[in-house]
Amino acid sequence: MKTWDLATGKPTTQFASMELTNDPSREESPQRKNGRGKIEIKRIENTNNRQVTFCKRRNGLLKKAYELSVLCDAEVALIVFSTRGRLFEYANNSVRATIERYKKASADSSGTGSVSEANAQYYQQEASKLRSQIRNLQNTNRQMLGETISSMNPRDLKNLEAKIEKGIRNIRSKKNELLFSEIEDMQKREIDLHNNNQYLRARIAENERAQQMNLMPGGTNYELLPSQPFDSRNFFQVDALQPNHNYSRQDQIALQLV
Repeated sequence: MKTWDLATGKPTTQFASMELTNDPSREESPQRKNGRGKIEIKRIENTNNRQVTFCKRRNGLLKKAYELSVLCDAEVALIVFSTRGRLFEYANNSVRATIERYKKASADSSGTGSVSEANAQYYQQEASKLRSQIRNLQNTNRQMLGETISSMNPRDLKNLEAKIEKGIRNIRSKKNELLFSEIEDMQKREIDLHNNNQYLRARIAENERAQQMNLMPGGTNYELLPSQPFDSRNFFQVDALQPNHNYSRQDQIALQLV
């Protein structure tokens, strides 16, 4: 006898403990002597026969439910209680979810007009709430600007003043934070520029000493003139060095960076 495995969802084969002859559906009847006829549907009085018939037809029903769900991609939920109160169920999705879907479908089919009316009423209520919130925000904005305050009592005015002062404190705090950040950045740039200036001064001093040592042939002294400005072609004038026979180390002219 084939049975239905609820855990795996596949049919299994097992041998019945009772002979198939006990099934009243297989008993000889006048209608079935000459061929397969209709079985009279009524309660089976024999307890053993009733139990065997229940097991066989229950397994067949579970098998049909499984085949229907697989072949037709349908959502199937089957619940069976035996006479002893034992529960047998099958569902390709979930019995609880299928029942909830059934309740929703029954409610929708019984009152489609009422559901649409309920949805329209719900959306109207939500729109009314949103309009009320918009009006409140607009009134608050006008009050923050000093408008429409003639009808406010002293308590409301005090609360409004506290809100404005709190907002001003937050704005000033944010402004000071931004200013301090900019000041720190400028200080860092100042330190970097100062270090670069010192480095350039040292390089210029080294170049000056090297030029003074190389440009002194036969005791002729040369004087290093101040740097000339750029001309329109963006290069230095060539006459930066001029001979000077009255040169002395004490009269060196230091280059200045502007």
